[in-house]
Amino acid sequence: MERPVYLTREGYAKLEAELNYLRTVRRQEVARRLHEALAEGDILENAELEAARNEQAFVEGRILELEELLRRAEIIEEETSNGVVRVGSWVTIVEGDGPPETYHIVGPAEASPSEGKISYESPLGKALMGHRVGDEVTVNAPDGALTFRIVEIK
Repeated sequence: MERPVYLTREGYAKLEAELNYLRTVRRQEVARRLHEALAEGDILENAELEAARNEQAFVEGRILELEELLRRAEIIEEETSNGVVRVGSWVTIVEGDGPPETYHIVGPAEASPSEGKISYESPLGKALMGHRVGDEVTVNAPDGALTFRIVEIK
């Protein structure tokens, strides 16, 4: 049985836009590159042709990957959290006396820690799932165990 790919509406739209761009713009660009490289003549020693073929393989592979992700997508509805961390929750945590950090719990396909989006499958995401405000969770990190207190869930 295939696992669903959990996405927010924003994440779904972002992947859909990337797929559309690859199908309509990048395919055409790569086709032009291939055509120009073939026109250069000597196919056996044509580095540009090899590079264009590699780019074509990458673009087509990414298209297949995105089509599969979107086919299995299950949209995370923005609902009230009922006070429990779940996929789609915005969670604010504090480590010791440190500053609060807020994360959006999302599926792996749209996780981007630099944007504050962490996967529910990540160590921190797993530790937070199912907990409530005031709970402390421990995450095993390379530097040792880290303990966080949940201060807000939206």
